[in-house]
Amino acid sequence: MAINWTDAQIEEIVKKVVAEIGGEPKKEAPAYNSESYNGRKFIGIFEDMNDAIEAANAGYKAIRSMRVEEREKLIEKIREMTRAEAEIMATIGVAETKMGRVDHKIAKHRLVADKTPGTEDLISQVKTGDCGLTLTEMAPFGVVGSITPSTNPSETVICNSMGMIAAGNGIVFNPHPNAIATSNYAVDLINRACFAAGGPKILVASVKKPTLDTANIMYKSPLIRLLVCTGGPGVVRAVLASGKKAIGAGAGNPPVIVDDTADIQKAAKDIIDGCTFDNNLPCIAEKEVFAFDNIADELIAGMLKNGAYMINAAQAEELSKIVLVDTKNPKTGIVKKTVSRDCVGRDAKVLLAKIGVHVGDEVRCIICETNFEHLFVQEELMMPILPIVRVKNIDEAIEKAVAAEHGNRHTAHMHSKNIDHLTRFARAVETTIFVKNAPSYAGIGFGGEGHTTFTIAGPTGEGITSAKSFTRLRRCVMADNFRII
Repeated sequence: MAINWTDAQIEEIVKKVVAEIGGEPKKEAPAYNSESYNGRKFIGIFEDMNDAIEAANAGYKAIRSMRVEEREKLIEKIREMTRAEAEIMATIGVAETKMGRVDHKIAKHRLVADKTPGTEDLISQVKTGDCGLTLTEMAPFGVVGSITPSTNPSETVICNSMGMIAAGNGIVFNPHPNAIATSNYAVDLINRACFAAGGPKILVASVKKPTLDTANIMYKSPLIRLLVCTGGPGVVRAVLASGKKAIGAGAGNPPVIVDDTADIQKAAKDIIDGCTFDNNLPCIAEKEVFAFDNIADELIAGMLKNGAYMINAAQAEELSKIVLVDTKNPKTGIVKKTVSRDCVGRDAKVLLAKIGVHVGDEVRCIICETNFEHLFVQEELMMPILPIVRVKNIDEAIEKAVAAEHGNRHTAHMHSKNIDHLTRFARAVETTIFVKNAPSYAGIGFGGEGHTTFTIAGPTGEGITSAKSFTRLRRCVMADNFRII
């Protein structure tokens, strides 16, 4: 059952979570690894990727014989267990990856449980005419091979699995190496839920140690009929080069425009709330702001009232040398700036401490004024650092925001009451998600209408994926009959 949350309800969820767990990882995290949790051995985790694929294929054969209403019972049990074990997955996720916030990860798991579509997303189509009747139905591919990220590991595994199972598929995962335990916990949860609801013991599989080799086995296996990748440009390119049907969710660098017709105080709060959600790990989160010069001071003041801390140009330069490091391409020898893994998804106070600034938990975001060319603007940082660029008018704002988005066509945001400005930017930036006058997370149904997903397939065009994304269309034709008029 889908739940549409208001902003007030979202705040209440976060307050409740913070009250329950203090918003921080538990000091004594439970024992976990890629195969077990507190002594409970995970179901569906294999040493060999070939064995994992075979197990997923056996699960697919079992689910093929199940009625749609029976598949929906599996989905409902996954929802139930995801809600019940959200805190465990959130805690393991932060402890293992050192990224994000426990309270926000709990909220993300609840979002997945409540707003991921199930079998109701599968709608058959019928065409009748003088020549009879044609029925088009959404059928499973078979076994889906999925690559998942470290930024939203268990959320992506569960969200994708719910859609893929609703569509009637078996699934095998090759998780990000830095989030194996979290991802495999989610795989185990799905198998436990499905078996408890009358499904096969193993419907979803993974490996103990995912590598490039295990990924290549997945890409080449004749049993894998569809590949789904949520990750960086490199793995998306590898999936698209496999020669198989592929769904790719790539990188973004979402810009925000704030013009002089916006509710500036609301825009300030919304931008900070969106930018700091799970410490900026979601790929839809606000990454850089283009503010009209005549409202920029008011916008910055509003941000400072909502948990932002402003650093000067010298501090920004010092911080940039820490969060962006030189990386040499082993093939070309070219050196370029890349994001430091030690800084991705870290708290603002942790990042500020690296330049000798010590603040409390009330600081959620680091803001600074920069020019358009600054690396904070050009690189997707995935941490609560938000550069602000002043612009003269809507023409300059759109030109620079589109350029900063780098043609990813992922997500963009705008705060404005001017319909012409909103329309012009939406047409120019061509993103899969365009959020107006709200925090970024409204774009995936968190305080906004519509379903949720953590696989936003811009490169391959499926957009906000759901169960129907993981189906193939099959046509059944009856000529000259079954039309009753």
